[in-house]
Amino acid sequence: MQGEVDAATKRWILILCCLSQFMVILDVSVVNVALPSIRADLGFSAVDLQWVVNAYALTFAGFLLLGGRAADLLGQRRVFVFGLALFALASLAGGLSEGQGELVAARAVQGLGGAVVAPVTLSIITTTFAEGAERNRALAAWGAMGAAGGAAGALIGGVLTDLLGWQWILFINVPIGAAGVIGALRFVRDPEGGPVGERHFDVAGAVTVTAGLMALTFGIVRTDTEGWGSPATLVPMAVGLALLGLFVLIEGRWSRRPLVPLETFRSRSLTAANVVVFFLGSSVFAMWYFVSLYMQQVLGYTPIETGLAFLPMTFAIAVASTLAGRLVSLLGPGRVLSAGMALVTAGMIGFSFVGTDGTFVGDILWPGVIAATGLGFSFVPVTIAAVSGVERSRAGLASGLVNTSRQLGGALGLAVLATIASSHSASLAANGEPLPQALTGGFHVAFLVGAAFAAAGALTALGALARRAPRPRPASVET
Repeated sequence: MQGEVDAATKRWILILCCLSQFMVILDVSVVNVALPSIRADLGFSAVDLQWVVNAYALTFAGFLLLGGRAADLLGQRRVFVFGLALFALASLAGGLSEGQGELVAARAVQGLGGAVVAPVTLSIITTTFAEGAERNRALAAWGAMGAAGGAAGALIGGVLTDLLGWQWILFINVPIGAAGVIGALRFVRDPEGGPVGERHFDVAGAVTVTAGLMALTFGIVRTDTEGWGSPATLVPMAVGLALLGLFVLIEGRWSRRPLVPLETFRSRSLTAANVVVFFLGSSVFAMWYFVSLYMQQVLGYTPIETGLAFLPMTFAIAVASTLAGRLVSLLGPGRVLSAGMALVTAGMIGFSFVGTDGTFVGDILWPGVIAATGLGFSFVPVTIAAVSGVERSRAGLASGLVNTSRQLGGALGLAVLATIASSHSASLAANGEPLPQALTGGFHVAFLVGAAFAAAGALTALGALARRAPRPRPASVET
């Protein structure tokens, strides 16, 4: 724990962590509705435009583990300040960009800053709030802000782009990041004794896992333009898997102080939570993407109308996340997580019935609220399960792991479902179906496969976590 932290300081720390998490997750999706404006302004080709999104996703996924472990080795306060400052400066550079290369490079540096901020916010909460009801309430707020950041991206991006210009989806991060740096210097303190253990950096492990995750993510995000059978996707994916295999060998046999000690995965709760959050990312990331496309390409919604349509889902996430923290204290994370993933499954199945003449209430509102409620009931307990009972010296590592699993699940799920949807739509169009019907048919299949991913997560939670009753954290872990 961070010494004797008074209640007022804890509230400020929680606000700071929630705001930072919202900002980082928001930037994964906020650029989507601004892409046409960016393309027109900077002259991107249709193929190159994807890198405005993928440059962020690539470095974000690749450096999450390293960012999480850095907080354990260098101190939470120092790493948090560095990550926020880097994110804000990269956002400023991106908004001032006058060329394609400048914007893509700025987005990549943004992703690096996000990879530092996301796990350290969770690590700070884990070491600041006592395990049990207090931490569950804090994680509920943190989870709600993170989930809301993903859902609110379309609305915020649409409003800023239409009213002020696409540059403001980046400029808005500057004052938030600056306020975060001031708040971190004022309120955040490292746990008693500072960073735990010897400051030895597992350079070989850090290089292989970061390069492996980046290569794997690069291959995955290239599938939307190159296809799954192309050497341009298969080679980097194979290289990434080989590097990750080498990383496991380094951690298990050669490193005297591993970046990711393999005995960490002896924790059934942490391992199962990472599997479930992978499936959660695989289904929910794709859901936002396809629902947004359906509203704009089939129903003809404007960007702002699309963003407003997501508001009930954002509200559902906030309410469910708040309730989830309380329910976990009563029932344990596994039972709440199983129910949440089941609701995500039901919502995805509901979306598989969308029609070309669909309505907001009949085709978007009810399945969206069900899925969003499930997300709120899933994101909080899966995070609690991932960090439950973790030693203070590995809080950043556990945080980095759960964020990495979610990000990789989202990237892989979106790539798989986008390929399935595109192939089915092309097949329907080749057989004479009008474009709206062909697009909707592709969405139907994608939503059903996404529902299968969510169902796999529900079954994993039910089998590996639901029987585990909530238990107090051993006193020895706190010392």
